[in-house]
Amino acid sequence: MKIKIKFSIAFLALALLVNSFAINASNKNNIADPEKDKVLIYVLKNILTRGHFVVKDMNDDFSEQVFNSFVDGLDPSKRYFTQEDLKEFSQYKYEIDNQLLQDDLTFYKLVYNRFLTKIKNAKSYYGALLEEPFNFNNNETIDLNYEEIPFAKNDNELVDYWRKQLKLQTLGRVQEQAELQKEKVKKDKKFKLKSLATLEKEARTEVLKNMDELYIRIEELEHEDWFSTFLNSVVGAFDPHTTYMAPRTKERFDQSMSGKLEGIGARLQKKGIYTHIFELVSGGPAWKQGDLEAGDIILKVAQGDNEPLDIVGMRLDDAIKFIKGKKGTEVRLTVKKKLDGSIKVISIIRDVVQLDETFVKSSIVEKNGKKYAVIDLPSFYIDFQDQASRDSAKDMEKEIERLKAENVTGLIVDLRNNGGGSLKTAIEISGLFIDKGPIVQVKYRGENPIIKNDIDPQIQWEGSLVILVNEFSASASEIFAAAMQDYKRAVILGGNQTYGKGTVQNILPINQFYPNYEEDLGYLKMTIQKFYRVNGGSTQKEGVYSDIAMPSRYSYMKVGERDLEGALAWDKVPQAKYSQTNSYANFADVVYSSKQRIASNTNFKLVNKYAKWLKKNQKENSYSLNYKKFYKESEEKEKEANKFKSVFDYKSNLTYFSPKYEQSLFKDNKDLADKRMAWHKNLSKDMYISEALNVLSELKLKNKVEIVQH
Repeated sequence: MKIKIKFSIAFLALALLVNSFAINASNKNNIADPEKDKVLIYVLKNILTRGHFVVKDMNDDFSEQVFNSFVDGLDPSKRYFTQEDLKEFSQYKYEIDNQLLQDDLTFYKLVYNRFLTKIKNAKSYYGALLEEPFNFNNNETIDLNYEEIPFAKNDNELVDYWRKQLKLQTLGRVQEQAELQKEKVKKDKKFKLKSLATLEKEARTEVLKNMDELYIRIEELEHEDWFSTFLNSVVGAFDPHTTYMAPRTKERFDQSMSGKLEGIGARLQKKGIYTHIFELVSGGPAWKQGDLEAGDIILKVAQGDNEPLDIVGMRLDDAIKFIKGKKGTEVRLTVKKKLDGSIKVISIIRDVVQLDETFVKSSIVEKNGKKYAVIDLPSFYIDFQDQASRDSAKDMEKEIERLKAENVTGLIVDLRNNGGGSLKTAIEISGLFIDKGPIVQVKYRGENPIIKNDIDPQIQWEGSLVILVNEFSASASEIFAAAMQDYKRAVILGGNQTYGKGTVQNILPINQFYPNYEEDLGYLKMTIQKFYRVNGGSTQKEGVYSDIAMPSRYSYMKVGERDLEGALAWDKVPQAKYSQTNSYANFADVVYSSKQRIASNTNFKLVNKYAKWLKKNQKENSYSLNYKKFYKESEEKEKEANKFKSVFDYKSNLTYFSPKYEQSLFKDNKDLADKRMAWHKNLSKDMYISEALNVLSELKLKNKVEIVQH
């Protein structure tokens, strides 16, 4: 897809449609680089003011937004700063815009340096507080509604905040162990119960251990980690999906988009000072080599015959950097084996690792003598560095061809929790289900919308189609679902509405705007466009409303774009010229029938009650710190929760199985077979899939597609 350039220097245009997540950066040391920090501020402010979709003045309102975002980003639980600190910071509350215009970081330095001091103080707070037993007889409460509670007035009140938070953690562990003791007594009448004092002491010890581990991870964070928080406060003031990405963050982003990486194919986890193998990626180099196992501890890493490097105590990001590497290179890991504690050197040749959970997969089911298929599309993935390689559109086309060979008559495309991905693949996948025509409209600021068309007249799938969505189906998912809805090509089934992200982001390498700077400055993911349905409406904030809405646990929760601060507004553009397929002779009847089924279904009724209960509990943020009252409140909540214990206890009598091509792989890949077996089992217990199958089985295609011009 071509992107117009509004700057004097051309940049690499990567059109993306993805949800934003928390961003962290990293560096080799904890020493600030004033020149780099100022370069980043200088470049970012210029790119944003010139190229962002929204024309935004850097004024006092902007300054206040950055102020609040940065303070909240550093201290969301109000564990560090006091009102005295905030008063001092506030001298710059309406000056940040002016400082940024002059590449002045005075506000950032004040808050950052105070934050470092507060972190050091916190270690002494929790250590001292956990040395002494808590008094569980006092009648006091703690409020965890951090958005509403004020910052502590001073350091004395802050220590009391800490005391209450640690007391709550200890109370929770005491209650958990007391419940376990009850269960043990039921099984063994001779089991000796521990006293409350003993349980309290053991709980404090466990809380202290967890806090120490937490602060080991916090102390591993460096200046660039915290500076990236500030940068994201600045760029996020334009909109929630504009973010700064440090080099390693960009690398992880690319991996998630392409579904592949170069390395050994192991997921790692930091426990204390050690790097553990969490799991091996099926089919990856480590899995094929066979010696490395989940639970092993990596002590040293060597590049081929070079001297091994000790990684004990190293932050996980840095350890990963040494373990990963180019395809064909050797890495030698010195590991402590989980089973017997022996030390072993394991040689692995790195390769391209495919992250299979990223990719399209399908399952076939028979219902009333007909075959149907569920296609799981987890994201609209693509490798931007190698567009000739596999992507979601190519894989979808191939999977549909395989399913047609097995005489499947209807498809469910499962987009639940699919947060988006590539605009290009969203258009191409939409084109698999219609002959040709507009799919989406995109618009730069101040310009007329541009229509993006499917120009391939071939239709890969002409049969019945149901698209399953939920509240986390976003962006590219919404483009695909909206196009199929506007063309009347599919029935959209799921939550009341999808996420509502109707914006397009580009990834801009910052060094291209400052080419003389040698070090990698990272990337800016910036909102440059909004997209619109072919009917002219935006999905921004509104999302795609389901033809058939089903209750879910999120039905009453604030989880969408419309609930994000600074989200762009909904609007519309002129309708594109397109021809509806009107594929079904009984569309309205099927929708009505499904709604009636859902309304009378005891499972869905219970889900709706459960969703309301979750919403009610979400508002309850106050907890008693008196043991008896805490225990009573917990028992009451547990009693309420037990009413919904069976909320998702559903079992259909249908059997799901893999396509033949995949079954042939199981003999040599037991891990894949086990994963598919688990997935098929879950499908048989999925009430949403079952209702989608009901709808699919009732749809009747018209003998001749009726074309309606728009």
